[in-house]
Amino acid sequence: MPTQHRKQASTPIIHVKAPARLHLGFLDLNGGLGRRFGSLGITLEKPCTQLSLSTATTLSVSGQNNQRVVKYAQQFCTQLELPTTFKIHVHQSIPEHIGLGSGTQLSLAVGLAIARYFGLSLSIREVASLLERGARSGIGVAAFEQGGFILDGGRAAQDVLPPPLITRIPFPNHWRILLIFDAQRQGVHGEQEVSAFRQLQPFPEELASHLCRLILMQALPALALAELNRFGLAIAELQRVVGDHFADAQGGRFSSPSVARVLAYLEQNGIVGVGQSSWGPTGFAIVESQTQAEQLLKQLQNQFTTVTTGLNFVICKGKNEGGSIQEEANFTLNRQISGIQ
Repeated sequence: MPTQHRKQASTPIIHVKAPARLHLGFLDLNGGLGRRFGSLGITLEKPCTQLSLSTATTLSVSGQNNQRVVKYAQQFCTQLELPTTFKIHVHQSIPEHIGLGSGTQLSLAVGLAIARYFGLSLSIREVASLLERGARSGIGVAAFEQGGFILDGGRAAQDVLPPPLITRIPFPNHWRILLIFDAQRQGVHGEQEVSAFRQLQPFPEELASHLCRLILMQALPALALAELNRFGLAIAELQRVVGDHFADAQGGRFSSPSVARVLAYLEQNGIVGVGQSSWGPTGFAIVESQTQAEQLLKQLQNQFTTVTTGLNFVICKGKNEGGSIQEEANFTLNRQISGIQ
């Protein structure tokens, strides 16, 4: 298609902020009803990915995750026949391969920034599909769209877009999430992840039915009513079942032995809503209040020597809003549009 020039008084600077998320597990790895997976997760207040895009004569990337940003930008622009006449600066990014959805959020941030820059009317889900995100889980996409606690409907073989959002419930504002990081580990990712899913043993239909009932009739009502104990017990049961199913691929119910020890300690001390996000190694504990979270943080810091184990603990809130896209006027040269009027 011929390149078009859109004349205007200014070219925008686009600012995008994308939230991390916890992936709590899959409901139906059996897939006998025609849809497989079915994920639930929680949008987090922190960490996050933030980047800015502005006009340039050719593509340049600065800040964090340069190679991945270049890859996503080129992939997106190639598919839509757009020129790479912009530069991107990544101010901060979610750490990679620790179970918090860094790849999806970075790709969405890049794609959405480019789409806004060129004035394209693309939905978040369409951008995700163009960048091949949401192949199994729709949690990261829905976290950017709306935030909160999210349940998606899994994926059918013929689906093109990410799994549909089924339920979104606000995460209680007074609850806190204690994140447990292991700097010495990374979760399964890339080709290893693809191979792990191929080699999974068949998931029993009875267990899938049990998990669906557990989430529908216990976890979701408990969350809606802010009943932490019942919610936490349901999440812990989901974690046990799904973690054991993935144990051969990740080296145990939880991928980090150090995080596993912390989670066992927490359960022994009455904390019920604990588990691992995605492939880990990041673990989590959901508690009633900021005060309880701070007390627990001190307790864990005293109990576990962070210098020798690589453990680190961070308190955060759930986030009941999605990502943000802001446009700032920048009075510079005209920008080019390729093939899009």
